[in-house]
Amino acid sequence: IKREWTTPYNPQQNGVAERKNRSITEASSAMLHDQDIPRYLWAEACSTTVYIQNRVPHK
Repeated sequence: IKREWTTPYNPQQNGVAERKNRSITEASSAMLHDQDIPRYLWAEACSTTVYIQNRVPHK
């Protein structure tokens, strides 16, 4: 793993990370909406989404 520094507040340099954050946000939002879960459980939904995405095989 190689650490690479980027300019702060410049999402164009962090395309992969920005896309991953977007995927987590969308999946968490869908989870809350689909099951009619209250918004105050947003952090738990995000944690659950990351947990699931880390365990699902992908390319």
